[in-house]
Amino acid sequence: MRASQFFFNTQKEAPNDAELPSHILMVRAGLIKRLGSGLYSWMPLGLRVLRKVETIVRDEMNKAGALELLMPAVQPRELWDETGRWAVFGPQMLKITDRHSREFCFGPTHEEVITDIARSEVRSYKQLPLNFYQIQTKFRDEIRPRFGVMRAREFMMKDAYSFHTDFASLETTYANMYQAYSNVFNRLGLKFRAVKADTGAIGGDGSHEFHVLADSGEDGLAYCDTSDYAANVELAEALAPNVRGAATEVMRDVETPKQTSCEEVAALLNIGLDRTIKAMALIATLEDGSTQFNLLLIRGDHRMNEIKVNKLDGLHDFRFATEEEVRENLKCPPGFIGPVGVGAHVRVIADRTVAAMSDFVCGANKPKYHLSGVNFGRDLPEPSLVADIRNVVEGDASPDGKGILSLCRGIEVGHIFQLRTKYSEAMNATYLDEASQTQVMEMGCYGIGVSRIVGAAIEQGNDARGIIFPKSMAPFTVTICPIGYDKSEAVSAAANKIYADLNAAGIEALLDDRGERPGVMFAEADLMGIPHRLVIGERGLADGTVEYKGRTDAEAQMVALKNVVEFMQKVAL
Repeated sequence: MRASQFFFNTQKEAPNDAELPSHILMVRAGLIKRLGSGLYSWMPLGLRVLRKVETIVRDEMNKAGALELLMPAVQPRELWDETGRWAVFGPQMLKITDRHSREFCFGPTHEEVITDIARSEVRSYKQLPLNFYQIQTKFRDEIRPRFGVMRAREFMMKDAYSFHTDFASLETTYANMYQAYSNVFNRLGLKFRAVKADTGAIGGDGSHEFHVLADSGEDGLAYCDTSDYAANVELAEALAPNVRGAATEVMRDVETPKQTSCEEVAALLNIGLDRTIKAMALIATLEDGSTQFNLLLIRGDHRMNEIKVNKLDGLHDFRFATEEEVRENLKCPPGFIGPVGVGAHVRVIADRTVAAMSDFVCGANKPKYHLSGVNFGRDLPEPSLVADIRNVVEGDASPDGKGILSLCRGIEVGHIFQLRTKYSEAMNATYLDEASQTQVMEMGCYGIGVSRIVGAAIEQGNDARGIIFPKSMAPFTVTICPIGYDKSEAVSAAANKIYADLNAAGIEALLDDRGERPGVMFAEADLMGIPHRLVIGERGLADGTVEYKGRTDAEAQMVALKNVVEFMQKVAL
């Protein structure tokens, strides 16, 4: 591509609403242009990158035996009513009405549509398994779109759905998709981790997320360096510690006139935060409609894991108690509450770590006081329930018993689910088995955020000069920067020949034939993330050389003019 025939719209200044490097650099490099809140046009340079990601995703899906189709973006309400998700999916769903007052949504996902296809077209076990996929625009009405394409309302997604006669078949395809996703991210040149994850609103059983590793990632990941264990912090199990130590202190009141947090209390008493317990009051609605007051106990230096808590019996869809409810049940304002002396109507739930503590500090259930030297069994009953309800921390034992956990940040770019029969049962997607008996299909679901991958790659690869794309994603492989292209026939002739030879060798070259100053050409190439640069000047030509510099190289090097194509084949392909 000749720069004079391309469209560049680079900017020197960062957009006012941009926070993350990817958002700033994608706008400055001219990859995207904002249309509205969470809505972006992919400009020619950005679309080249997006299509390269899409091509690799499509290739690996095809290799894995998936079949591409394309489903409507607009979906009728009736399908979503069958699964009950029209009412419960939430405000992220953009609902629209046509001229006949019929209700539709702009598809945030396509489980209902693909299940409708399967129940209409699949009759026999001989037609299964099947794995369909599409690469298509989705829309989710984010309450606060931000971070550019990382959390946009409209985005490009690859979503796949598989149908099976039994769970064993589903597990096979699930493993194939796991490997296909790993292949995608390896080919894209990204550092990533696949982690066990919660199934969330999609539902089902098994689930893995694929995260591009980046310090700016929204998700916390836990992994073990000495084993294959990796999980989202939301799901990673915190193992029970050793047996509880014996009591060595006498319980006593400690005056804490202004200290309401564990940090403040620990500082006042000059003790470690790990000797304190924080109590959280939660309200849960039971099946009969009544409410249960729960007191959750977490060690002072740990954080409650709401997903784990939500999975406990009797705590589904819990909420935090109001100040009035705390006072009514514990006769004390928040900030001084604890488990000692609570009534039988209060359900005390302790984290595994708390259950193993002795001589701890907690609220005294009276204003301006805490208790020190507290022990289970002696000063208060054993907890009603002991469970894993906290986030893991650096140094915790790995759940597989093969080492300790480390933490990092990640950007979720892929998610695979074993849906099982959640949607096929609701929509009566069945087949006839070998005995001509009707059976419900097993299902899997596999998503990749194609447009999000571009943003995640930039979060992982950038510096003060701009984007550092992996070679598989860069809009061009090499930029040819001729100094004085419009003034020197020798330079322009050499640049044109190198450009033609590189393209003939299968190397995507961008010839900057605009006659710009070297500094402008170099800065724009670095900003756009082009991995390689060739500089052609009269002085070098006189010596039979051109200057080469890789995007992340500290210094440039001279390459013989006659060997340029061979050299570039070695470093770029």
